[in-house]
Amino acid sequence: MLKLTQFKLLVLLLGLFYLAKCSLCRAADTILMSQPIKDPEEILSSGHTFKLGFFSPENGSGNRYVGVMMNVPSQTVIWVANRDRPLKDSSGLMTVSEDGNLVVMNGQKEILWSSNVPFPVANSSAQLLDNGDLVLRENSSGRILWESFQVPADSWVEDMRLGGSSNDNIKLTSWRSPSDPSIGNFSFGMDPLRMPEFFIWNGSKPYWRSGPWNGNVYIGVPGMYSTYQNKFELVNENGSVFFTYSFFNDSASFYYVLSSSGKPDGFMKLQNVKVPDRADLIEFFKANTEEQCSDLCRQNCSCKAFSYNRGIGCLHWSSSLTDIQQFTFDGADLYIRLSYSELDHALGKGKQKAMIASIVSIGSLLIVISAYLLWKCLAHRGNTLKISRMGVPLDNLDAPKIEELPLYSFQTLANATDNFDLKNKLGEGGFGPVYKGRLLNGQEIAVKRLSSSSTQGIKELTNEVVLISKLQHRNLVKLLGCCFEREEKMLIYEYVPNKSLDVYLFDSLKCELLDWNRRVFIIEGIGRGLLYLHRDSRLKVIHRDLKASNILLDKELNPRISDFGLARIFGSNQDQANTNRVIGTYGYMAPEYAMRGKFSEKSDVYSFGVLLLEIVSGKRNTSFFHEEENLTSLLGYAWKLWNDNQAVNLAFTEGFDSSTEMEILRYVHVGLLCVQESSDDRPNMSTVLSMLNREIGDLPPPKLPAYTARIISHSEDHSPQSERHSVNDLSLTDVHGR
Repeated sequence: MLKLTQFKLLVLLLGLFYLAKCSLCRAADTILMSQPIKDPEEILSSGHTFKLGFFSPENGSGNRYVGVMMNVPSQTVIWVANRDRPLKDSSGLMTVSEDGNLVVMNGQKEILWSSNVPFPVANSSAQLLDNGDLVLRENSSGRILWESFQVPADSWVEDMRLGGSSNDNIKLTSWRSPSDPSIGNFSFGMDPLRMPEFFIWNGSKPYWRSGPWNGNVYIGVPGMYSTYQNKFELVNENGSVFFTYSFFNDSASFYYVLSSSGKPDGFMKLQNVKVPDRADLIEFFKANTEEQCSDLCRQNCSCKAFSYNRGIGCLHWSSSLTDIQQFTFDGADLYIRLSYSELDHALGKGKQKAMIASIVSIGSLLIVISAYLLWKCLAHRGNTLKISRMGVPLDNLDAPKIEELPLYSFQTLANATDNFDLKNKLGEGGFGPVYKGRLLNGQEIAVKRLSSSSTQGIKELTNEVVLISKLQHRNLVKLLGCCFEREEKMLIYEYVPNKSLDVYLFDSLKCELLDWNRRVFIIEGIGRGLLYLHRDSRLKVIHRDLKASNILLDKELNPRISDFGLARIFGSNQDQANTNRVIGTYGYMAPEYAMRGKFSEKSDVYSFGVLLLEIVSGKRNTSFFHEEENLTSLLGYAWKLWNDNQAVNLAFTEGFDSSTEMEILRYVHVGLLCVQESSDDRPNMSTVLSMLNREIGDLPPPKLPAYTARIISHSEDHSPQSERHSVNDLSLTDVHGR
């Protein structure tokens, strides 16, 4: 009987202990005015990935904070509410106040922290999401009033956005020290007034930058393709530029932290040890070298230590490090993860054994790791990774072959152009002036410099960098590098000595240098470059601004398509797209693009047709006027001559033999097919080139060109299109010309 009573008492005590423990962590993921959380209570996200509760930093003063933490055994804090106003005891609570704000209060009901929603809300609640975001919602509408992802601490987790606009720029801020979460000296984020790239600031001074984003990686972060197994993405919403990432491996637990020193976690090496118990063996294909084993440990916020042995492979430890024994010889090398400040202390004082028991697992920021390596190399001048005053671009240090662009310093380009002297100015477009320069190694370059009054901006510049860095063709201009320093934004191209096509085409003297054969060569070269963009390159690109001034001529007068600021990338199965921002050049824009913002390959075909007729005639479409026929466009004049069976008269000069006349007629015919009003009637570039090269014998009759008043032909027998039609009046009021 006594034994039975003792057994019941034991069961009762165990039950009470279990209930007490469970009461500390509520099943709900929500905080209400009627359901606050009190120290030491916690709430869990729906998938039990994150928890919100009270904590004291390890090795700290004992102050209490409210924070979001990963739901793992080690203390892994990603966000802190009252980081600058700690609770002095365990009497604190987090609740929803009467005005609808989320607040942290002490035992005297003094508010130490608030979400500071600027207007009162009658009924709201806070919820911890399974991505770690703590959101405050209006209950009636579900509208989000505030979220922790908008005011992050030192940690960047999946789905969190960094960046924004000059008025609302989301950045990370470091802890003051590993034991003090108050705002520290370092911050990490994007400068909204610059080309999209990351910065680390020490106070207000730039400490490191990542280099510009090229669409896949940051070009100043060596080895980013191999190191980063996550999907990084640049998002542009209404002029605000954000950067976010997601995991390829949904089961992984990664996040990035800006340390209090601005430097990454490191590893303290213990030699000749018996490794701890309960190791996780990493698959061989994921880590078959010590360096790969180290990288995987850095990426995993739960990894406390690693060891690599050729016979065994890569071992990670995510739980307590137990049963470690150090020998005088033999044994393995064990690398214990420490924050930078702890690592510096441990290595400086030699207290390795004492440090093993107090390891703090803080997630690493991989970008900062690369940043530190870059900073270290720059600090030790003489290393290969530097921006040279000699004009030598950044070395890729045997990084994977990616579409990265070399970076040039402002001083290098200023020296190359004699401080951007006017005598070196080649011209000016919507982007800004272009200067000729010469590097110290003798290479001639063209420097395209964004002006403060530019009608193009960061978006167009970014677009050009991303696109042209991935495109290589003999009929496309070659981009050599870029410069984003101070307030300057510049692109560096190969120097093309004969400037642009319009310089020759519309000049009464220089046009004589372009005989018929040369014009045919230029037309076909432009066509091949355009076909490469549409069909043959690794990307499907629509140029959207093809015109004579964007065709450069090299020393042999080979054409090079340039200026990709307005270009757009299409998916492999995408045929067309729409935009509300119609930008281009009057006279070259297809009607469906100018009027409805709809563009496709056929929009470029239209521009090519206009350019073809300009090259054949030597006349500019936009400034054309034929007094006798009262025609105000080159397209209308070409159509008139075609209907009158006099299309050969469109050519820039006379005196051709019969074979050349037939070729001129074919080129005019193809040009008119390209500028037909309906995009469905226009051929694609592959067909255009086949027509020009006579691979297609019988060409369909052209229809009326776009923007052209329909004309009664004087020779009705010559064309079935000679009947009377109504005038097609088109408005271009929504077009932003340049």
